[in-house]
Amino acid sequence: MTPLMEYYRRLSQAGPATALEKGVFLALCGCGLVYGTLGWLRERGYRWGLWPSYRPSVPTISVGNIVAGGTGKTPVVDHIARIFTACGKKTAVVSRGYGREGIKTDRVVSCGDGPLIPPELAGDEPFLLARRNPRLLVLVARRRRRAVEKAVREFGAEVVILDDGFQHFAVRRHLDIVLLDGLRPLGNGRVLPAGPLREFPSALKRGDLFFFTRSDGLNVPCPVPGRVFHCRHVLQREVQSLDGRHLPLADLIPLKGGAFAGLADSERFFRNLLGTGLRLERSLSFPDHVRYGSCEIDALRKLAEGIDYLVTTEKDAVKLRPSDFSLPCYQVPLGVEFLENMELEKLLAQLVTQEDGTCPLPRNCWIF
Repeated sequence: MTPLMEYYRRLSQAGPATALEKGVFLALCGCGLVYGTLGWLRERGYRWGLWPSYRPSVPTISVGNIVAGGTGKTPVVDHIARIFTACGKKTAVVSRGYGREGIKTDRVVSCGDGPLIPPELAGDEPFLLARRNPRLLVLVARRRRRAVEKAVREFGAEVVILDDGFQHFAVRRHLDIVLLDGLRPLGNGRVLPAGPLREFPSALKRGDLFFFTRSDGLNVPCPVPGRVFHCRHVLQREVQSLDGRHLPLADLIPLKGGAFAGLADSERFFRNLLGTGLRLERSLSFPDHVRYGSCEIDALRKLAEGIDYLVTTEKDAVKLRPSDFSLPCYQVPLGVEFLENMELEKLLAQLVTQEDGTCPLPRNCWIF
């Protein structure tokens, strides 16, 4: 993380400490007010019918958040998709595919038999979802309506999951699932750039289900207008090398390692690794959705000096090759565990098995 980013994070999380910082923060708050107001007007424009919104013919679920990055969304989307496929439903995930090349080009990442294109064209998360769930339909498009129509019309999707769809109003849905960090649900409560919020907190009124991620019994109270579920992200106890070899995570504990990641909150990933007992000599953070070019690979080779292995996330590993390093590089899968998993499975199964196509939570059905 650059010094400027570290300064910005401290200012937005801990608040200003000097008169100069108070002036800077006040300016950021003014920008946040403008940004939040524009977002509110945009949402109202769709609600009032000033812009058209598409109504899919199959149950459609949005999984998103009100905070910019860092809520562990991909493992949750993966978990929900598995619930629907276990119900025997052909499930499609539709994403914008942030960080991919040719963002304006619509692409089919998977038509139900694993990834068809590399991660640089698919986007990190869509590629990872397709690799984890070969039966899953995965499509990326700048205008997600086109991808939803294609998934239903051409591939017979019976359920659609809008990845990162809470602020996407051009496609209506049966259910809005909102992810909130259990320790910092709304950050400092300020809208970008003064804080992490994409919208004013009042936008939570649109939500139906609220998933408090990283729940560990110390959650910060945050009243929400819908049903609440709690989950925690867990590192799997088996790692995989870039060339496909598997071994227990515990086998790495006696060795000297180095960790790296390109996430919204890489430091949390590093802390979780240390919590498993790994001996990490050093770590390196990259920006979210980083592309590993020659400069990044050179930095990783320097990180690898004097240690026995490197370790990273699945999201980063899909963009790397074994030949990039002279020592083993392992990826650690990240899963999610729900405290109320049986209730969640029952509710989502009810959503896709209603004979009349209605939603088990009628409050916000087809409403933003």
